[in-house]
Amino acid sequence: MPAAAQPRRTRNNRLVRTLAVLGTGAAVLALPLVGATSAAAAPTTATTVSTTPAGYPNNLDGWIRESLAIMAEKKIPGTYNGIYRNVMRESSGNPNAINLWDSNAVKGTPSKGLLQVIDPTFATYHVVGTSFDPYDPVANITAACNYAAARYGSIDNVFGAY
Repeated sequence: MPAAAQPRRTRNNRLVRTLAVLGTGAAVLALPLVGATSAAAAPTTATTVSTTPAGYPNNLDGWIRESLAIMAEKKIPGTYNGIYRNVMRESSGNPNAINLWDSNAVKGTPSKGLLQVIDPTFATYHVVGTSFDPYDPVANITAACNYAAARYGSIDNVFGAY
């Protein structure tokens, strides 16, 4: 039926719907301007970075730096690069890593944590002032570095499984 022959009500309904859709779009675009008296940036909210109890960032960088501070106090040799290299090889930076397939695991003592330390080694080389949890990143790094220092002179001298 040609538009001229359509009842006026149908044409008006379409027109109203079209204007409503266009009006909604315009209203949405104008919404941020309502009540604005001047242009200003939206207020920013401060993001809080998770930290360890000692105040270091709660990530691999912070765990290594906190361990190095403890190691310096206890005269345990090692460098950031030596620790980082070994962490990446052993666990790819995952503090919850556990090896359930190697010879240690077969004997019932799987390697755990960032530097894949078995429980007896962790207990023997645990550093006072750190957690007794082998999955605790700082305790794991520090005990492993203490072990590497006793066995190889430093974690910096470790270039493979140890």
